[in-house]
Amino acid sequence: MHRARAAQAVVVCATLLLIAPTLAGAQGTLEEYERANTIGERFHAGLVVDVADNPEWIAETSRFVFRRSVEGGHRFLVMDAETRAQRPAFDHDRLAASLSRETGRSFTATSLPFATVGFANDERALTVTFGGVAWRCTLADYRCAQVEAEAQPTEPQSRPRSFGVVRDMSQPGDSTPRRSPDGRWEVVSHNYNLAVRRAGESENDELVLLSTDGSEGNFYELESVVWAPDSRRLAAFRVRPGHPRQVHYVESSPQDQVQPRYSSELYAKPGDVVDHEQPVIFHLDGPRQVDVPNALFPNPYQLDNLAWWDDGRAVTFEYNQRGHRLYRVIEVDAGTGAARAIIDEKPETFFYYRPSPRGKRFRHDVDDGREIIWMSERDGWNHLYLYDGETGRVKNQITRGEWVVRGVDHVDEANRLVYFRAGGMNPEQDPYFVHYYRINFDGTGLTPLTEANGTHTVSYSPDMEYYVVSWSRVDLPHVTELRLTRDQAVLAELGRGDHAALLDEGWRPPEVFAAKGRDGETDVWGIIIRPSNFDPGKQYPVIEHIYAGPQYSYVPKEFGVLTRGLHQQAEMGFIVAMIDGMGTSNRSKAFHDVAWKDLGDAGFPDRILWHEAVAEQYDWYDISRVGIYGGSAGGQNAVGALLFHPDFYYAAVASNGCHDNRMDKISWNEIWMSWPVGPHYAASSNVDNAHRMEGQLLLIVGEQDTNVDPSSTYQVADALIRADKDFDFLMIPGAGHGVGGSYTLRKRFDFFVRHLHGVEPPRWNGGIQVAAADDGDAAAGEY
Repeated sequence: MHRARAAQAVVVCATLLLIAPTLAGAQGTLEEYERANTIGERFHAGLVVDVADNPEWIAETSRFVFRRSVEGGHRFLVMDAETRAQRPAFDHDRLAASLSRETGRSFTATSLPFATVGFANDERALTVTFGGVAWRCTLADYRCAQVEAEAQPTEPQSRPRSFGVVRDMSQPGDSTPRRSPDGRWEVVSHNYNLAVRRAGESENDELVLLSTDGSEGNFYELESVVWAPDSRRLAAFRVRPGHPRQVHYVESSPQDQVQPRYSSELYAKPGDVVDHEQPVIFHLDGPRQVDVPNALFPNPYQLDNLAWWDDGRAVTFEYNQRGHRLYRVIEVDAGTGAARAIIDEKPETFFYYRPSPRGKRFRHDVDDGREIIWMSERDGWNHLYLYDGETGRVKNQITRGEWVVRGVDHVDEANRLVYFRAGGMNPEQDPYFVHYYRINFDGTGLTPLTEANGTHTVSYSPDMEYYVVSWSRVDLPHVTELRLTRDQAVLAELGRGDHAALLDEGWRPPEVFAAKGRDGETDVWGIIIRPSNFDPGKQYPVIEHIYAGPQYSYVPKEFGVLTRGLHQQAEMGFIVAMIDGMGTSNRSKAFHDVAWKDLGDAGFPDRILWHEAVAEQYDWYDISRVGIYGGSAGGQNAVGALLFHPDFYYAAVASNGCHDNRMDKISWNEIWMSWPVGPHYAASSNVDNAHRMEGQLLLIVGEQDTNVDPSSTYQVADALIRADKDFDFLMIPGAGHGVGGSYTLRKRFDFFVRHLHGVEPPRWNGGIQVAAADDGDAAAGEY
């Protein structure tokens, strides 16, 4: 069916010059560009009123300050949670007048140039920051003055590390002595070894060597030193350095000189030799060195979180095995060096070792490690477990069910309660909506703190007696309430967003759409965005904005006026969609595992089924003309659409893509593609599969991208040339990983107008410019 559709797309695109006006009106015209160009003027946050921002609790009190949108701008308010008394946070007119006078700019009571305020001097003054400058204003007379930057103490500088696993040996390590808790001793680095001396003595005074076998190729790292609470022992890592791979750059067009500038970045890639850490314990008595046998950690990707128990009985660290299929919390007896695994995490695919809430690693030590709360997907869903820290056994599973814990906010050890976030517990709601809960350590007493049909954020008071909850959906502005923690009673409504004026201007909210994925059972969720002049009697080509990076989910869930630039793209006469296919995070472990060793999959089987389901429901959704665009991992995905699914996708724009996972950073790629590097890397490579390309492609790369090696894009271009494929290529001099801006945006508009509308864009030299609209949403493609 898809092959037939691809053939149809070729015919359609060859004849669109003649028939485009009958499909969706005049497309690709200056009028459409102007409509996209001015979207930020027509649709903006100022048209939504009575939205309360997240609160800032005042010190350890039950009072908080928050900002609420009003016609013409915002007002700041202070509320007392105990009494529910609400008042202006300050005299807005006087503050506006003072700041206007001091800056030479013009501010009004509702157009103050900051979003948050802080109180100082027992709330007799406030501090604000805008334009990179901090100001302090006394509330007695509203005199404002710039705050002199305080001299900051020099922080110890650790040796630069490439993605956390390869140290830059060309740079000096931190030489700041590590002082013992009792203040009597300090440990220093000496000829690649560790030594101690009496604190406060000169560098020429006698040192007592703790180690003697250190060398350039196997040194003791001063930065890793942790003292035992009794100040008589310490632990550190001995490090065997890995391969210091460098990525080299030429800045062709620096703004301050005629000649190009050259630079290099330490940049470890999949398969590289990483630093090898070995924990060692030192006793000052003697002194004595205790080496720790590595039977429990023989092949480390990284050792981390070296720390002592408070009673000094042992030191612990965390071991992530190369390949991310074994993760351990290891305890080492301080006297003997005997090691044991307190926690063993052994997934069949990968352990997403990055900290929660983005990753799936969470650990909280209770009673100095005699119990441990640990996060795991071992039952197929992300949940919390209570471990006996002395035996290493699971005492009980704290949370369970076909839903996922999204993060832990607070552990109340005294009352044995966990406050956490979760998604998917409400079967009638979008499973990505975040809700808040509390539960007892033993898994009883699960209590929802939120219930509305939307995604939530919660801010707790310092004493956890109150919380402010705000919720919204892509089609519904934020509702914000003050609640009582013990029984979730609503004490006050702080704001209920009103977007009537926005709707009156012609703004169209995204439509949420769910369809079954490749297994025929799992719902795959996405959004549909129509142009503001949408006509259901016409047909529109479809453009998908893709980011299939497995580290998170990306379809917006909360309210935004101009969602990630999708509305602006739609104004060009397109339907724009965004989908979280299988392989992305925040669903079941099986849903996530689709990405393992196959980043080329990118959830495309689910995405295509989703598009077909939409087309089945809506005649105006024309999937004979489907485009796709993305950046970073989304750039890899966009090119992959034309290589692996050219029967469905016809035109793609790819920015700064990690097109071959052997070329990209080690930390991101080895977790999903595993280790060692094998044939599966080539199977997902856009370079190795470039000869398969059909359709139309625009490759964009920033010359100075330090996130993804720019050579990844150049290698795709080289492979396409060798395969005799036609494509467009755009290199942006001096640009980094983000290659946004008016020029690249206009080039994307032009590309899709030409290849999906089938008309030539306007001639721009000497013409108007296209401005990128931004409502403050973070770019989806960063990692």
